[in-house]
Amino acid sequence: MTDIATRADHLEKLLGDPWDPANPAGFAAAVAADEREETAPAAEAALDEFGLHAEFVPRALGGRLERLDDMIELMRSVYRRDAALGLARAGQLLASVNVWTAGRPEQRWAAAELLTDNRRMACAFHELAHGNDIAGNEFAAQRAGSRLTLHGRKESIANLDRADALVLLARTDPADGPRAHSQLFLGADLLDPDRVRRLARFRSVGLRGVHLGGMRVSGLPVPEEVVLGAPGTGVETASRAFQVTRMALPAMSTALLDTALRVTLHHTRRRRLYGRPAAELPMVRTTLAEAFADLLLCEALSRTAARALQLCPESGSVHAPAVKYLVAGVLTDAVQRLSTVMGAEFYRRDGRHAVFQKIARDIRPVGFGHIARAACLSALLPQLPGLLGRARRAPAPAPEALFTAVAELPELDLPGLRLVAGGRDVLAASLGTALDEDLPRSVRPLVEERVRDFVRLCEVGAALRPRELSIAAEVPVRELAARYTVSLAAAACLGVRRAAAAQDFLARPQWLTAVLSRLEGPAGGPSRDLPREVEDALIEELTDRDDRGLSFGLVGRPYA
Repeated sequence: MTDIATRADHLEKLLGDPWDPANPAGFAAAVAADEREETAPAAEAALDEFGLHAEFVPRALGGRLERLDDMIELMRSVYRRDAALGLARAGQLLASVNVWTAGRPEQRWAAAELLTDNRRMACAFHELAHGNDIAGNEFAAQRAGSRLTLHGRKESIANLDRADALVLLARTDPADGPRAHSQLFLGADLLDPDRVRRLARFRSVGLRGVHLGGMRVSGLPVPEEVVLGAPGTGVETASRAFQVTRMALPAMSTALLDTALRVTLHHTRRRRLYGRPAAELPMVRTTLAEAFADLLLCEALSRTAARALQLCPESGSVHAPAVKYLVAGVLTDAVQRLSTVMGAEFYRRDGRHAVFQKIARDIRPVGFGHIARAACLSALLPQLPGLLGRARRAPAPAPEALFTAVAELPELDLPGLRLVAGGRDVLAASLGTALDEDLPRSVRPLVEERVRDFVRLCEVGAALRPRELSIAAEVPVRELAARYTVSLAAAACLGVRRAAAAQDFLARPQWLTAVLSRLEGPAGGPSRDLPREVEDALIEELTDRDDRGLSFGLVGRPYA
């Protein structure tokens, strides 16, 4: 079970047909478990049988992680059934990627052994008082001889009650500064109940099956060996690791839109209104086609960014917040629009389509979980002048391997990820070369417009001054960062079409016309109406994939 296609097929079979009401790992079971604020036990057992946690462990440490894009695609099989189940398992990545990034060899092997043995890790970074500002964390690890003594609170920790080990961020220097925090990797057996009080479970509107907990620690001694990486490098390590997780988690969540779109398509193909299937009504057709385009758009950007992290890792600090910002927003809006087509059926907690209301709740944390979309724009802003200045001076085609799933990738070098891109982003720079001779005539005006917008963005953005780029940046300046994410998405979609096989749907100009039209919306203005022939092509492809049991994303792979 080595290649990704074989692993994905095996996982689909283990989890079974999600539409079968008797499947204990299907939609009905997921909805019933959600009512109990749990995940379906049979689905959990299937993932353990598959050995899912090995997907997060580098192959050099005995796991199956070689390519981020493959790992993301495989996890979509979990997310499409139950986002809570997906996040509870992907949470292992949140913690472990820090160990792979900065851990000593014995720490890496310990984490690898734990995960390949189907046990769990939790990531205890956040403190509610400080939100996304982890550099402001107060949880302290004070040196006491050859040991550390822990004090403070950590909240909103996913699956703390199930974890066998934790990765903690703690203040090791009372003075503020970039070297004030360290990461700790410790076994849960060190959490002495006389020193650690578990906080009551946090209840949530969506992702109700994820156990969100917290703890208050009072004078807990731990050995000094638990420090992960060099003392004082905790925030720096997290900033590198976040480039993986802030990209991967929204990318996995595109499977929620796949399911929401599939539910809506099934409902409207069966329901008859005015003497014909509801799916044939113009408003319904348009909504379905737009949601399909939005899904392709999100997967094009996230797959390209994931592959860039291995091919051009210097741009991870730019692509990760861009994916989080744009993909989260597009997914949330698309599910909301589909709910208007579902009508009252979207509101039901029972029946064949009950999973839709769960998705409508579960999709929203994609926009703020781990990091908020607004914080992502703040992370992009200081880098904009350098990025735009370099893109304007040196436009160049992006490597073809960024866009095609069959191309080989170098090994993921987590310790080698950079905190800032230094103006290097091959994806953005490629937009200036997009108007080549191979561009289909029908889509050329849209591409020309997108290129002109990027040129204007370069002119304005390259002139920004440092004082304008702080956390207190004015709204028009922050919108420049949002426009940059749109430019990245356009460049990714152009690259995916160019690299597609001639017989593939992705080689056709219609879907490119659709996604470029949809990108008008995220840039701030209204999206364009899709031409009738474009809408027809999308609906034809969508219904064909549905009839053949294929996924709606870029890969179009078989689903159970």
